[in-house]
Amino acid sequence: MTGIIVAFPRMDVGKKIKTILVRSGFQVIAVCASGAQVIQEANSLEDGVVVCSYRLPDMIYRELKEYLPAGFQMVTITSRDDWAENGDADVVSLSQPLKVHELVATMEMVTYNLQRARKRRRQQPRQRTAGEQELITRAKSILMSRNNMTEQEAHRYLQKTSMDNGTSFTETAQMILSMMDF
Repeated sequence: MTGIIVAFPRMDVGKKIKTILVRSGFQVIAVCASGAQVIQEANSLEDGVVVCSYRLPDMIYRELKEYLPAGFQMVTITSRDDWAENGDADVVSLSQPLKVHELVATMEMVTYNLQRARKRRRQQPRQRTAGEQELITRAKSILMSRNNMTEQEAHRYLQKTSMDNGTSFTETAQMILSMMDF
């Protein structure tokens, strides 16, 4: 579930937004009164959504957006005039007066997009470092020379052993190297 941080200069407004979101099935992690508090909360999360006013006591939304970790989306609640003058295409904006159904529908859309992005990131193969790749290459060459395997057979052996033991490909290569004293 996507974590949401609510940030408004007046805590009573933030708590009302939190109540609306929680009743609609969202997980609100924190209600903050300043940008610094939002950044502190956001740094403990992988990703999430910040729902905030245009202006907080210590920064405006644009500064806060710059300090947020990658993977965070922002929804601002502001007047149409402020947004028309200083809006940002990467930030979703809701105009005041706020309508509950608009807030809920917007949050559903933003959290859905975050969940899709998270799923895409997890499905991408992890890139190996040069050191990891070198370990794997050395393990394959040992298997090829000692067991008369082709590179494909050595790769398949490492892959199967890795899956059977529940270890990563790199850890399996490291085990082979340590067993052969290399």
